[in-house]
Amino acid sequence: MSSFSEPFSQEIAFKLTTAQPERCGFFFDFDGTLAPIQDDPDTVEPVAGVLDALTELGRRVHEVAIVSARPVDFLQARFGDLPELCLFGLYGLEVSRHGGTIETDPTALPYVDAMAELAERARTELPARTLVEYKRLSVSLHYRTAPELQPQIEQWGREQAAKLGLRAQPGRMVFELKPPGNRDKGSVLLEETVGLTCAWYFGDDVADLKAFAALDEREASDPEFTAVKVAVGGPETGPELIRAADLHLEAPTDVPVLLANLELAF
Repeated sequence: MSSFSEPFSQEIAFKLTTAQPERCGFFFDFDGTLAPIQDDPDTVEPVAGVLDALTELGRRVHEVAIVSARPVDFLQARFGDLPELCLFGLYGLEVSRHGGTIETDPTALPYVDAMAELAERARTELPARTLVEYKRLSVSLHYRTAPELQPQIEQWGREQAAKLGLRAQPGRMVFELKPPGNRDKGSVLLEETVGLTCAWYFGDDVADLKAFAALDEREASDPEFTAVKVAVGGPETGPELIRAADLHLEAPTDVPVLLANLELAF
């Protein structure tokens, strides 16, 4: 069962969306939001019902997008048959719109070789139980199966970030290194919501606070704009994200249920 915070209710959010669906966008994180967290990140798949729900939603609203730390090619393998979707990978450093080619932020391209070298050094220098995920433009250091390694992994990661001029992105049981710059989920939301009167964002981790903040910024600057911030809870979701949200779902399996109920309201 899902629980919704007051005074902003599910019913109010549905009414705001169905009033002008052609000017409304839906944006989703992937891991922990549309799919359960797994020890091995390569095994993660969307929960049952998500593909059908996103397909139907894409027929009704202006934009449906996934904004993820995953590379776009990973997302295409899970959602590539849905031409309705826009896929933003690596926090927006990559994008594929409606089944089109993958475009890369040109400011990140100079770091491709450095990331490959960093991944190799991580596999050599960090403990064997560290799961090193190389994503072409970023490197994620997972310690979910070895939480006692967190201090060592994060110290190594921060040292590499300082040495190479990279950005450090802590997350749930992961420490990620990526190119410098201001590209993140918040910058994606600010760009993609221009001209919209309503936008939803579903997330579950600290990186999603940037997206929530971007929606708050849009709402503060545009009296016609309404933000709907949805925290998808789990055993590791921090209270900060839940406090910042308008609505709270308990698990990824609640997402297709909410979307199905919304589609009935159109």
